[in-house]
Order: sequence, then structure tokens, then C-alpha cells
Amino acid sequence: MRYVSRLLDPELLKARHHFPAVILTGPRRAGKTTLLRHLLPTASYTLLEDPDLIARTQFDPHAFLDGLRLPAILDEIQHVPELFAHIRARIDRNPRRGMWWLTGSQEAPLMRGVTESMAGRAAVFQLFPFSIRESAKVSLFRGGFPEIIARPTAAEMWFRSYVQTYLERDVRAISSIRDLATFRRFLALVASRCGQILNKTDLAAPLGVSVPTISEWLSILEVTGQIFLVPPFYENFGKRLIKSPKLYFTDSGVACHLLGLESLRALNTSAFLGPVFEGFVAAEVAKQRSHTGRAKGLYYFRDQQGLEVDFVVTLPNRRLLLLEAKATTTPRPEMATSIARLAKSITGYQVSGALVHRSASREPEMDALYPGVKAVALGRLHEVLM
Repeated sequence: MRYVSRLLDPELLKARHHFPAVILTGPRRAGKTTLLRHLLPTASYTLLEDPDLIARTQFDPHAFLDGLRLPAILDEIQHVPELFAHIRARIDRNPRRGMWWLTGSQEAPLMRGVTESMAGRAAVFQLFPFSIRESAKVSLFRGGFPEIIARPTAAEMWFRSYVQTYLERDVRAISSIRDLATFRRFLALVASRCGQILNKTDLAAPLGVSVPTISEWLSILEVTGQIFLVPPFYENFGKRLIKSPKLYFTDSGVACHLLGLESLRALNTSAFLGPVFEGFVAAEVAKQRSHTGRAKGLYYFRDQQGLEVDFVVTLPNRRLLLLEAKATTTPRPEMATSIARLAKSITGYQVSGALVHRSASREPEMDALYPGVKAVALGRLHEVLM
């Protein structure tokens, strides 16, 4: 497969000139290994997943590290977190830049290791599946995982295998969950709540489990990069706010698979079209920000009087972008009224608004839809995020 350039490429190359170590996290199969091996063709490579290799490394980490040729890529390092302290010691003795490249699919355990052992010594990045800027083959129904982009005809088989592998490897590696069948039902239930304000009691009741169990399971999905939570915007502009986050899947293809949607036609006629599109837009914003080395800066707004705007994006120089996501190819002015109402309440920021919609056969220029609000086809979303 021909290498497809990632927006994160220049950020990683820049980081190697400033830090001894670079750490890349993200969901399994998002392309972390391919990216690093393309950028660092002469680096040695070790995948830390084989049980025998893990056992040998844990038994004698010094011998393992002595045998590496630098620069070195250590893939899935979360399986041997003991290595962080030993790598830190070697960096302190010889702080040559760009020597250590570490990846992990489980963000929270990896980040604990970074916080405790590698602070100030490592640049940390997160890689998502492909964005629409990185590949024109990314779609609402199939999502953006590299293997789906390369072999779309095998997508259904791939998603089945991905979910099964995820359940059997990542979930069991993090938690002692015994009832994987219930957890599989939990995944589908979470997919049906995409774009909704998180209500753990609502998730717990149909499954017959406790709210603390739901909290633990949601944490697993976050840690492994399957979902992300969008918090409410932190300034109230004189309004009483809803304080719970909204829930989205990192990849819309996984969400569609879990929802049992077997074709684009099924998605287009489904009640889930709007939420899946909203989640796709949220993920595109997160990818654009993360892959260009910036903080996510993604929020939503909803007050107790029912005024709601899908997304509030913080931009440099005290600017705010208010976004509405509509799964239509024909945006209408009345779709932008919530943006206009919220914009009137905001002080202290330069505010702009955009309604993001599905692309028509011919993608138009950004059009004025409402005073202060543009209609933006999905393929041009990145232009309003600058």
C-alpha cells in the first residue's frame, strides 16, 4: 500500500529536533506503526506484544535496552511500563534528541508512565484514523481506518474482526471483565447514544449493571481511543448550563458497524444519520486539532432553557467558532438560528459561526447562510478551523 501522508508528519519531524523521546498514542490500527516506520526508515523496530518478549524484557530490561540500535521504535510499550524509568535514566545520561520513539494503543496507562517517568523528556502526540483532509476515501459510513481505506470491499469482515480483537485483547488487558457478551451489548448501546449528553443511569438500566460498572466501561472505551467525550463550554454567558459531557465515537465506521447499519442506504434512512454525522464532524475537528499539534479545544453548549449549539471551538486570539452539524446537502437559514442566538450572548470573544453539511455532488464555496453564519461543506471544514 502506498504511504498516505498524515497531517501529523511535520509535527513529529519537528519534535525529534527538540526532545529525546517522542510518544505516539491512539486507537489500535490507526496507523501509528506505519507512520513512524515511514518517517524513520533506518530506526530499529520492536513490537512489544509477544508474551515471551514481554517476559524477557520485564526480567532484564537493561539487557533488552542494551541490545537496541538507536534510534529505536518501541511499539505498544504500554505492555511493559517498567521500561519508562530505564529509558528515562538513559536519556538523562545521554540526552540525544530523536532517539526514542514509543507508541501505545491504551492512552491512560501510557500517559501515567509519561507523567511519572518522562516529563520534560518526551513530546506526546495522538494519532486518529485518517481525516477527510488526509484521504478523499474517508466517508461517513466507512470511517477512516487505514485498512478500510486500502480494502473497502472487506470492510464488514474487518470491522467484525476489529471489534472481536478489541474485546479479547485490549479490554481484557485493562480490566478483569468476565462477561464479554454484556460488554459487547454495551458497545452497541453506547453507539446508539452517539451525540447525546452522557447519562450513565440510562446506559446501566438496559444492561442490568451498576452505574459504577458503566463508569469503568466508559473509561475503558476512552483509554483505548474508541470514544471521546466533549465537555460543555466553561463560560455561561449569563446562562444556566448543562454540565454533563456529550459522547462520540472516534470513528464513524465503527459506530455504524455497532449500530448494525450494513449499507450507506441503510444509514441514509436511519434515525441515526444525524447523530453519526454530528460525531463525524466532532472527530474531524479533533483530528484537525490533534494532527496539527494543537489542543483539542472542542466543547458544546446547552443551557437549561434548551438553547444548544453542537460545538464551540476555541481558536487563537480569543476567537470562538460556533458549529452546527446537519446531515443535509441543502442547508437552510433557519438551521443557523441557534448559532445566532448564542453569538448575541457572548462577550469578550471574536465570534464566527458555521453550519457544516454533507457535500453535494459539486462542492460549493462557503456561502453566507445567516448573518454571521456560513454554510460550509464538510470537505471545507478545515478552512474555518484555522
